[in-house]
Amino acid sequence: MNHLNCLPQDGIFWGQHILQAAVARLGEHGIHRPMVFTVEPLTKLYEDCVRPNLKQAVGSFMALPPHVPDVAVQAGLEACLQARAQSIVALGGGSVLDAAKAVSHLHHEKTGRYLPIAALPTTLSGSEFSHYFGITETDGSEKFKRSYAVRETVPKVVVIDPVLVFDTPRALLLSSAIKGMDHAVEGMRKVTKEHPHAIMAASGLERFLKVLQKWPQAMPTREAMDKGLVTPDDLLQLQLAAWQCYFSPASVIYGLSHRIGHILGGTFGLPHSATSCITLAPVIRACADFYGDKLEIFSAPSAHADAAAQLAGRIEAVVTSLGLPNRIGAFDLDKAKLPEVAKLLKKNYPNEVADLGNNASIKLDALLDSVW
Repeated sequence: MNHLNCLPQDGIFWGQHILQAAVARLGEHGIHRPMVFTVEPLTKLYEDCVRPNLKQAVGSFMALPPHVPDVAVQAGLEACLQARAQSIVALGGGSVLDAAKAVSHLHHEKTGRYLPIAALPTTLSGSEFSHYFGITETDGSEKFKRSYAVRETVPKVVVIDPVLVFDTPRALLLSSAIKGMDHAVEGMRKVTKEHPHAIMAASGLERFLKVLQKWPQAMPTREAMDKGLVTPDDLLQLQLAAWQCYFSPASVIYGLSHRIGHILGGTFGLPHSATSCITLAPVIRACADFYGDKLEIFSAPSAHADAAAQLAGRIEAVVTSLGLPNRIGAFDLDKAKLPEVAKLLKKNYPNEVADLGNNASIKLDALLDSVW
């Protein structure tokens, strides 16, 4: 039986020059007495576009490191409780949004009430459309990013405006687009080619590639815009692509590329979005038999190569053309740690490792070695 699981989102608003008006109307969607979650580099955007238009705000919380460590989540929860916040406005990328969801979840555990979230996303991974979040546990012998799926934490309202990504650092913005593609591809693990995810994801991935394949090299977004190489509409197309790639997150279960990313990021500190630049294309090739003909939805009509090889090649080419990292060795992680990465994957994500087929354990070791 075909089935689409829906999440309780009230509204998604998108377009150019809408941010300030949309923020002013958040109260119409139950965003009252909000605490703003953001990070220091976004202070100017917050002060210029959000704070002047946000009604009844009770404060801001900026102590939000990458990978959502549990101590930061607890501090965010305490800030909300002390200020008697009734909602959260999350201005930032995936880590800010994950922290907001985590705090909403813990607030419910403590008080019986979730804090509704309004998302103002500054990256392209699409976290604002999902109920998934991770919390990095820091009290054990090694850090571990544990995943959660809580329907009530999906942002109630999402606002998409190109101004939100004008000043996102180039590497973060573009690598988060690859993470968005990862959602499109690995979302096919448990659905058919006729599922709404497949239809939207195929469109979203093409939308991503159309813009990224012409993206200028080694240039901040604002400079590229000043030179006419990138337009606000290009940025909006990327934001819409992120939405399409993550259109039905409650109906899909993500795979090995994501799980490797959770270990490399949460335990070993690699930038979360950058992990998909390293893992997505190799995992597509390695798991081609598992996906079978499902990946044909991402193929060009005249393609002669098999679907997995063609898709991996297209993603690999754009990662290279954008100058994004495509090897674990580009980061400060000793190769001797790879057996630990493999051990954590086999222990915590056996189903995703099994996507590699027969002799999956040996194949995983070889895969990790190949992306070093």
